[in-house]
Amino acid sequence: MKIILKSLIVLTLFFNPVFSADNNQLDKLFEKLLEDGEISARETEMKIWGIWTTHPKDQNLTSLLSRGTSFMNSQEYQKAEDIFTTVIELDPKWAEAWNKRATVLYLMGKYQKSQDDIDEVLKLEKRHFGALSGQGLVQMKLKNYEKALSSYERVKKIYPSMKSPKIMIPQIKELIKDQSV
Repeated sequence: MKIILKSLIVLTLFFNPVFSADNNQLDKLFEKLLEDGEISARETEMKIWGIWTTHPKDQNLTSLLSRGTSFMNSQEYQKAEDIFTTVIELDPKWAEAWNKRATVLYLMGKYQKSQDDIDEVLKLEKRHFGALSGQGLVQMKLKNYEKALSSYERVKKIYPSMKSPKIMIPQIKELIKDQSV
């Protein structure tokens, strides 16, 4: 595995095709997300994810991220974490690399480390509804229900028709209510 990873890193360093995600395009998609109904919002969401998961300058980093995601989906969490860490080291300004590692850390039960990575995502892309939803889940595990509620409320402002805030906000409010009794 380490030999393959090193080979991918070498390829990344020497072959660096230029791809550019148009920030203006992303801004327009977020505006559209506010207006879309549930079905068209899902299509807009997928376009946003397409931009987020494609490195703006380096196709090899996009490939590494995809490989890490495959490991994560196969529940090979340590391999996924290692790859996402490598991608972060190669480009610490790519929000999606941090988001993917935050996700795998959450799946590994490393909730505070996951939150630390989510903080990095949100520094780079404050509208990252995936990271904000993930933050809600992390904060639930850490029993910080007010923070979890705040995360889902932020998601709702960015992506009004997203399902998870509609499900989680009432549940969290109930937990807060039960906690105060």
